[in-house]
Amino acid sequence: MAATIEANDSGDLGAAATSVLSGQAAMQAWQEGLYKDLHRHPELGHHEVRTASVAAEALRGFGFEVHEKIGTTGVVGVLRNGDGPTVLMRADMDALPMAEKTGLDYASTETTTDDSGAGTAVMHACGHDIHVACLLGAAKLFAGAMDAWQGTFVALFQPAEEVATGATAMVDGGVTKLVPKPDVALAQHVLAFPSGRVGVRPGPFLSGADSMRVTVYGRGSHGSMPQLSVDPVVLAAMIVVRLQAVVAREIAPDEFAVLTVGRIAGGSKSNIISDHAVLELNIRSYSEQTRATLLAAIERVVRGECAASGSPQEPEFEIYDHFPLTDNDADATARVDAAFRAHFGGDAFTIDRQSASEDFSEIPRAFGVPYVYWGIGGTDPEVYAAAEAAGTVSTTIPANHSPQFAPVIEPTLRAGTAVVAALAWLAGPSGV
Repeated sequence: MAATIEANDSGDLGAAATSVLSGQAAMQAWQEGLYKDLHRHPELGHHEVRTASVAAEALRGFGFEVHEKIGTTGVVGVLRNGDGPTVLMRADMDALPMAEKTGLDYASTETTTDDSGAGTAVMHACGHDIHVACLLGAAKLFAGAMDAWQGTFVALFQPAEEVATGATAMVDGGVTKLVPKPDVALAQHVLAFPSGRVGVRPGPFLSGADSMRVTVYGRGSHGSMPQLSVDPVVLAAMIVVRLQAVVAREIAPDEFAVLTVGRIAGGSKSNIISDHAVLELNIRSYSEQTRATLLAAIERVVRGECAASGSPQEPEFEIYDHFPLTDNDADATARVDAAFRAHFGGDAFTIDRQSASEDFSEIPRAFGVPYVYWGIGGTDPEVYAAAEAAGTVSTTIPANHSPQFAPVIEPTLRAGTAVVAALAWLAGPSGV
């Protein structure tokens, strides 16, 4: 990678970064306190009322123009600083319905009410609280160093990433009409690698994903009279077995694909043969062609097994929780990568593709602009090094969505307050 950044002199970027980041030490206590507060008070998707209020209040205090309740709980802050590029940076806000088991003194004890009326534990098991604290930190730094950059900085706080509807909700809520069109959109995610490191790569980075609900039909009967039935549980079992060959025999060995049957529901009692069964599947890929192959194969297998079993009714297919492919723009990624390598040195690296999925890309697609998405480390470097030496990283380092997932506060916040990525555009060719 070249040491310079297109349309930016590396020395100008370095000077701008030094100036903007000069306020980082003074805000450390505030940012850490903010993060702990967010971690203590997680909220599920489209219910991030408190988190959104915290973000909006902070942005107003920094002097941003603020728009709230975009879609559902989405918040956007706009900081204009003369002529120049516009950079949008996004943080997701939602948490997960699970009980925290980190043992932290700032662990979540929050619960929410599910459809049955029972209390459901909630925790930030994916690091979105880190993301919010980092973006608010960046907003504070930009607002405090207006003479070091030029252009417009847009801080976007998105709801409901975990259920893949938050980005679309903000688009449908008119976000593209509320804020200036960005020249680039940026986002990041804390992951289970050493804190203080940052990794980015061009092209496909996060997989596209779809969940599918398949309902197959049989003919109900008493368990003692199976000859009178078409057993949908047996039918569902045959579908599961047959689907195992799709990736193994229909996808090229060098092409990434995952097909998981995560749930089967059928029947209500041991001696009753039900009249239907439901399967819930998840697929992931790095290309639209592979996605289409997987979807077509699922439908073909399901219909074939239904015909073989004599199913009296056609199966039903419902796709939900669609996550688009996260496909980083090559030129914009080269620009961010060069900025990272100039600032972080050996702690910046080319990260592997990740099989997880995101809906962030719906926002830059709606604007029609390039985007870059990268990973920041959240694991204690010494703990990670010990696990790596012992060959136990996959078994001892809690990953995202684990009840033990707990990023170390520093240097995670310091590395994630990613002003250098935005400054690859906002520092300006003349070094402002």
